[in-house]
Amino acid sequence: MSSVDETSPFGAPPGRRSRIVRLAIYGALLVAAIVAAVLATRTREQQTEGGAIDHSSHGAAAGDVESAVTLSPGEAQRIGVTYATVTPGLVEREVRTVGQVTYDETRVRAISPKIDGWVESLHVNYTGQFVARGAPLMTVHSPMLVMAQEELLLAKRLAADVAGGTGDAARGADELVASARRRLSFLGVDAEEIAAIEGTGQVRRALTLRSPVSGFVVEKNVVEGQRIMAGEALYRVADLSVVWLEGAVFEQDLAAARVGQAVTATFEALPGQEWKGRIAYVYPALDAQTRTARVRVELSNSGLRLKPGMYATFRFRGRGRPNALTVPRSAVLATGERTLVFVRRGDGKLEPREVAVGATSEDRIEVLRGLAAGETVVASATFLVDAESNLGSALGGMGNMPGMDMTAPVSGGTGASRPPKE
Repeated sequence: MSSVDETSPFGAPPGRRSRIVRLAIYGALLVAAIVAAVLATRTREQQTEGGAIDHSSHGAAAGDVESAVTLSPGEAQRIGVTYATVTPGLVEREVRTVGQVTYDETRVRAISPKIDGWVESLHVNYTGQFVARGAPLMTVHSPMLVMAQEELLLAKRLAADVAGGTGDAARGADELVASARRRLSFLGVDAEEIAAIEGTGQVRRALTLRSPVSGFVVEKNVVEGQRIMAGEALYRVADLSVVWLEGAVFEQDLAAARVGQAVTATFEALPGQEWKGRIAYVYPALDAQTRTARVRVELSNSGLRLKPGMYATFRFRGRGRPNALTVPRSAVLATGERTLVFVRRGDGKLEPREVAVGATSEDRIEVLRGLAAGETVVASATFLVDAESNLGSALGGMGNMPGMDMTAPVSGGTGASRPPKE
């Protein structure tokens, strides 16, 4: 019996043993090739970091820069590409911001009594209530008003006693009556109530005070039975026929914010409607943290549909530069890191070009640098052209990598790359 186990490779027949040896050799060669490739890649990356090799030849870098795109007329029509010419013109800068409706401070009034006393009843007794000019506010008992009534009635009796006397006596008595009436009027008693006191000849314990203005009660500081003092602000009333819209404008847009500038405002609570107004004031201070300044817009509020506290979006236009180079807004593509347009070259290819932009209107945008007058740019479907350009750059870069045989698509428009060659 042989001492070698027949189940081991060395106990196999000679033909089988040679096949096993060849497989082992092939595996060792494959492992050696993988190790060599890894080491070569690391060496190349280290040389690149040290500046010995130009990184732009590597596929990863190629994907960072868009490549020119070739589109046939049919492909351009199929994806909706149109073209426009770079032309000089005037673009008025449009500034858009948000604001909030507030009271017109010039139309807010405090209602304060001119007497001391006690409130016996309130006629305007909740915040938000509308009060018309001359409408009763409250009924008040005041020793000052009682004394003024007694002086008026006493003057009336004196005038009646001297009516048949000399002219000087009668004129003096009439002046006393007029003086007593004025005092009651100055204390807030209206002419009708003064006439009623004279007609009855009786002193009234409580008199009614009336509103000197019309508006909505925005603040109420009085309740029934309360003791009031002269000069105390019991109500604040706002006239809402005109309101203010206040918003913040960024520092770079302040040149466009001028007093008298026309403004268009829209409100989320009132969709489909626009309000026209004008900038009434630009505040003199700038917020150091937000780098914004407040502007105030006056808006007519017929129908009282605008309510303080509402949010709004408003926009206005500033002065533009004459003969500025402009392109359609749809021609400009902002990637987040830079701003691009695609220029049609003489050979028909669409070349991505970085530009700097300025003022913007509803349909045009100013180009500060990067383009020349008369050049032709892609005016629509810019995003699709950019996607094709990025795809071409990525595939072209991958073709330079070791072991890759892949070329960029010859023409775009379909969004699909050609398969690598076998």
